[in-house]
Amino acid sequence: MNGGRTKIIAAFAAVYILWGSTYLAIRFAIETLPPFLMSGVRFVIAGGLLFGFMALKGEKRPTLRQWGSTIVIGGLLLLGGNGGVVYAEQRGVASGLTALLVATVPIWMALLDWKSRGRLNPGVWVSAGLALGLAGVALLVLQNGVEAMHIDPIGLASLVVSSLAWAYGSTWARSADLPESSLQTTGMELLMGGLWLCAAGLLKGEAAHVAAADWSLRSVGAFFYLIMFGSIIGYSAYVYILKMSTPAKVGTYAYVNPAIAVFLGWALAGEPVTRITILAAMIIFASVALITMRPREVPVRE
Repeated sequence: MNGGRTKIIAAFAAVYILWGSTYLAIRFAIETLPPFLMSGVRFVIAGGLLFGFMALKGEKRPTLRQWGSTIVIGGLLLLGGNGGVVYAEQRGVASGLTALLVATVPIWMALLDWKSRGRLNPGVWVSAGLALGLAGVALLVLQNGVEAMHIDPIGLASLVVSSLAWAYGSTWARSADLPESSLQTTGMELLMGGLWLCAAGLLKGEAAHVAAADWSLRSVGAFFYLIMFGSIIGYSAYVYILKMSTPAKVGTYAYVNPAIAVFLGWALAGEPVTRITILAAMIIFASVALITMRPREVPVRE
């Protein structure tokens, strides 16, 4: 196996596993930390560290056009995408259920990419994989009945907007003017997205409720976990695979993350895992196999 393929597999594994754990980490963090300011500061710290590291290495200074691209992408991915997730969990939507509802991202990404000029038609196998993955997610969501889930409608709406914003930002980033270095791009996007989230937190008046005496050790630990594993490692891996793979394959993380989130809920929070949960997880992994193991895609006819 060549080095490039090994790096791609490792990056996918990081996004699959680490981002699957961030839903529970976010829930722990916002127990005592202000949601939007927590997320904003998290991304600003992670982005500052990455960008500073690349500057010290002598990386070429980004252009104003590239900064403009990261302002837009950071806003879509982090304010729109991550901000919607944080807001939904703040309204009481469970972390595992949030991960399940975000699983519409691969559908949006495939459709947006298909409609883009010069992109690729997902093809029969990829389309079948997307449908199968969504079916597996639906099985997980519906296994206990919709009423038993106590889904907050506003939280649900924020997750729909969040998923679309993330998918659009991810698709647009593939053709945007960005630095050649994935790490430099990651740092810039994290910085810009973090500033967007900090501004949102200040507009919501969260600064008035910041009291260090109220912060729990679990929330603070989750905050630092999110900086290192969710942002620096996980987001860097995501930016890398966006450059190296197709949107349909990249979007499979949203199918795997729920299975990871459900497992962690069982292991760390005592949430039950039923036979239907196991069946749904098997369906989801089968869908990922369909999407990722078919090398041929059908070009769009002009």
